[in-house]
Amino acid sequence: MDWKTFQSLLSGVNKYSTAFGRIWLSIVFVFRVMVYVVAAERVWGDEQKDFDCNTKQPGCANVCYDYYFPISHIRLWALQLIFVTCPSFMVVMHVAYRDERERKYRIKFGEEKKLYNNTGKKHGGLWWTYLISLFVKTAIEVAFLYILHYIYDSFYLPRLVKCEVSPCPNKVDCYIGHPTEKKVFTYFMVGASALCIVLNICEIIYLISKRVARCANKLKKRTRGMPKKESFKLHSVWCIKYVNTPHTKAGTQMFLCTSNKCLPPSGLCCLAACT
Repeated sequence: MDWKTFQSLLSGVNKYSTAFGRIWLSIVFVFRVMVYVVAAERVWGDEQKDFDCNTKQPGCANVCYDYYFPISHIRLWALQLIFVTCPSFMVVMHVAYRDERERKYRIKFGEEKKLYNNTGKKHGGLWWTYLISLFVKTAIEVAFLYILHYIYDSFYLPRLVKCEVSPCPNKVDCYIGHPTEKKVFTYFMVGASALCIVLNICEIIYLISKRVARCANKLKKRTRGMPKKESFKLHSVWCIKYVNTPHTKAGTQMFLCTSNKCLPPSGLCCLAACT
């Protein structure tokens, strides 16, 4: 596999990532891809050749090796690295889609017009694409760790295995080549994968908390910009006035003044100030 091409493809993801994403990418290349290419492939080498059983029964060693190693560590890690970095290409593809839309928009409406202020800024759909890619990467890491744990019994690699699978004539002893060295590399790769999971979770929390804080600030600005509603006080005051008209007898009448309006029983307006 050409890891240099793989690295050049992923290098474009770095400029669209957060600080956590850049650390994750560095760990993937330095502590996983480099260790895989430089050391792990050489340590495992031809595993089946180093798997030695104390019997000359034809096919016994092959069957026992397949029974205890249904999938090689080195090939499982290669698959894991490929699958775990594929979601990052979703972000690159989304940015490329935005760039194409921006190009067509400028051709149609002129170079001064802009559809996006920054096509690589994580807003709108790109924010969701980035967040989904983090969830997918985390799920893939957990799935591969579970597969490795399930197949190899808690990542443990013994020096000796006892095999009684047909066509072996009886229970035979089989010896694994470089068991301690392989165990060290296994724990190292598992630790690097666990660290990547932690970084993904931290980045998810960072993105969501930042989005929530931005929405809260926008809501505060909207509430501050809205005009305050005037509060009206309701007053209820009894007004007494001396009345002497041709239609009424001389005397005093009482008027109810409420909500700054006079409501006299006779329909006359109270001249007193209602406060």
